Amino acid sequence: MRPEQKEQGSHDGDVDLRSRRGPNRQVLEFVRKNGDTESLEEALSAALQAADAEFGGILREVDQILQLLKSPDPGKLALRVAEHPAVWCAMKQAILDRELRRLALTDDLTCLFNRRGFFAAATQQLKRAIRKSERLLLFFCDVDGLKQVNDTFGHEEGDLALIRVADALEKSFRSSDIVARLGGDEFVVLALETSDRCEEMIQRRVLSSVKNGRPLASGCALSLSIGVARFDPQHAVSLGDLMCQADKAMYEQKRKRRPAVSGQL
Repeated sequence: MRPEQKEQGSHDGDVDLRSRRGPNRQVLEFVRKNGDTESLEEALSAALQAADAEFGGILREVDQILQLLKSPDPGKLALRVAEHPAVWCAMKQAILDRELRRLALTDDLTCLFNRRGFFAAATQQLKRAIRKSERLLLFFCDVDGLKQVNDTFGHEEGDLALIRVADALEKSFRSSDIVARLGGDEFVVLALETSDRCEEMIQRRVLSSVKNGRPLASGCALSLSIGVARFDPQHAVSLGDLMCQADKAMYEQKRKRRPAVSGQL
């Protein structure tokens, strides 16, 4: 789904992509566990039904009707649609295609939004912030020393480090905030700023969650460098400019912390 696409049913006329982070996370975890024994389509279909009760119910209803059509005594309902079985097949495929497009917005390793998903959701969030005069905070996070972990302990341990960071970020932010892995060791979060959620408090919460999270098998301590940029609806900037500001702030923090960071991961 492209950022400019709309879908009916959301409060402001935009797709509420943020609410889909949880189901996507469950879906991809399910697919990873079952991918070796099922075809990709079967695994995705089963996972999507497990993650979305409404979607699963529609698919089960379609399957029941298709089974009735194949029975010796299909009954009145099946007879009414017997002339158009392709309609039900097309509906089932359309629903599955919709969910597959949704999965295209998700990072396979962490089950967070990927870059495409973040830009789609964040673009909508900025528009909403301008309409409602809401202030936002963009956090640009970099996992310190990830290359060292990969080189020393292997990429499996590096992947685990990324998953631990994703867990810490989801724990630290609200479900309405947009959390994403841009790629490599970079994460980004777009969050609503309120009187009880200041920049310093959120940073402390994130760093505490990372520090006190489940340890890596290697025993390495996780740490993050975080840069923050503030979005003011009265002086709005583009999402790209906002990310550049946070990225520069993150590298400035990393530069100041470099001696200490070298002793972490």
